[in-house]
Amino acid sequence: MSGDGAWRRVSREGRRFLGGRSRPLRRLALWSLLESAHTFLGGYAVARALDDGFLAGRTATGIGWLAVAGAGALLGALALRGVFGGLADLVEPLRDGLVRRSVRQAIGRAVADPGRAGDSGAVSRLTQQTEMARDSFAGLVLIARSFVFTALGALLGLAALDPVLLVLVLPALLLGTVAFLATLRPMARVQRAALDADEALAARTGELAAGLRDVVACGGGASAGARVDVLIAEQERLTGRLARWTALRTLALGVAGRLPVVVLLAATPWLLGRGVSTGAVAGALTYLVQSLLPALDALMTAVGAAGTRLVVVLDRFCDPQPAKPEPAPESERPPGPAAARTDPVPAQSARPAPAVELHGVRFAYGPRAHPVIDGLDLVVGPGEHLAVVGPSGIGKSTLTALIAGLLPPGRGTVRVAGAPALGAPGGGPDVRRTLLPQQAYVFTGTVRENLTHLSPGPVAGSQVRRAVAALGADALVARLGGLDAPLDPGRLSPGERQQLALTAAYLSPAPLLLLDEATCHLDPRAEERAERALAERPGTLVVVAHRISSAARADRVLVLDGTRAVCGTHAELPARSPLYRDLVGVWNAQE
Repeated sequence: MSGDGAWRRVSREGRRFLGGRSRPLRRLALWSLLESAHTFLGGYAVARALDDGFLAGRTATGIGWLAVAGAGALLGALALRGVFGGLADLVEPLRDGLVRRSVRQAIGRAVADPGRAGDSGAVSRLTQQTEMARDSFAGLVLIARSFVFTALGALLGLAALDPVLLVLVLPALLLGTVAFLATLRPMARVQRAALDADEALAARTGELAAGLRDVVACGGGASAGARVDVLIAEQERLTGRLARWTALRTLALGVAGRLPVVVLLAATPWLLGRGVSTGAVAGALTYLVQSLLPALDALMTAVGAAGTRLVVVLDRFCDPQPAKPEPAPESERPPGPAAARTDPVPAQSARPAPAVELHGVRFAYGPRAHPVIDGLDLVVGPGEHLAVVGPSGIGKSTLTALIAGLLPPGRGTVRVAGAPALGAPGGGPDVRRTLLPQQAYVFTGTVRENLTHLSPGPVAGSQVRRAVAALGADALVARLGGLDAPLDPGRLSPGERQQLALTAAYLSPAPLLLLDEATCHLDPRAEERAERALAERPGTLVVVAHRISSAARADRVLVLDGTRAVCGTHAELPARSPLYRDLVGVWNAQE
């Protein structure tokens, strides 16, 4: 949206709001007239004290006029007290109206698009932005009112002292004011664009943070980072533009706030020669230095900062129902677990490379930390089913993260399908593996989209139904309303989330599946069905097991015991690994 459009919308809404608040405005105006009297008496009394009092040898008269100026200061304090009382009658209705409008907008968006994610911007509008608008509006009204009535008193005082003083002072004031006003709309446009860029960056980084592990696992870090870099560069560009306009505004402030004083002082000899009294010149200088220029400086600062910010924020509330966003392209779909998306699986040679190879792998979370894995050698063949077991915190998830390319080994090599695990061969998404963590990834969309988002292209309905049947998710899909029904992740239990994610992994063409306790919320029967289906699927399966039955189903079992590891079949490991013997005993007791 353009800045000019924002000005028009906010101006229209502002006139409508103020038009219904004539009584509070009249109250403010009446109290502010006392401030005009205070300003008028301030300069006029100084002129009279000099001309009719001290310079004429009548000290008592001079002191009397200064006392009048002091009485004017009391009037100003009384006016300010009344002004603050009337200000609440303007400010609080504005805030209440913005809160009501924010709620209506949020409800309207939800009704218009029930499947859309929650409007997180509504929270900001309801809290931070309404308070920002309230404070900015209150400060702007207070300062604008003060300037208008201060200027009225000062200009009347200059005319009363000698009209030629107005001729000298007004051109410089008008020049600076016009230059300042010329910067308002461009600054509002830049601030609006900067606010939009900031919200876009916050939204993008929030999406990435939610799926960061999966983005790295599928090798999409460079692509995701490039999109964030574009937004950061845009913010940098807008900040530079805003700084340039701020410099021009500062120059306009200097012209309006300093040039009138310079002109008056430079013209003083000419004024005195023309018959303007010393007291009149001193009074004019008093009007400028103590009243008019401080009020103008405060107004320009408030309008330039709070004013443009107020326009930008209020425009958020003036917006009609926003246009429904275009569907994100496939490349911008929220990332899911590491999976194949676009590239075909590389053709296997006559002698296929091992699915997973680790040689002399060492990993520690920090240069001085004790290694979680040390000297690990492991080879997993194509089509093999490996279970990884060990006590909690022993390094099972660390091992899957190393294989998934989420973590770089401190020493040694980790290879997947013959290539380094860290980073996809040739760049782009990594087509070699799918990682399912314990926290199953499910997004707002249809059931079908959640089951096929790991596949590189369209998936036939019959293929999806076969996968659903193989994983035992028929009843769940039926309860959700079928494959094309909208899916709300918040209404799913952890086990249901895992069942959908496992079905999506089954449909993935990635030759390596890594399950990091991805079945922990399923009952034993559902877990067995899922693991058997995934094991029968073409490819290699690595499972972090948490039940004896899961380990027993695997071709081999890797036992992690501190920095030591033992690998073998379920039948032979109790004799080779005391830890595995103990784990089997614990699992049998639990089951």
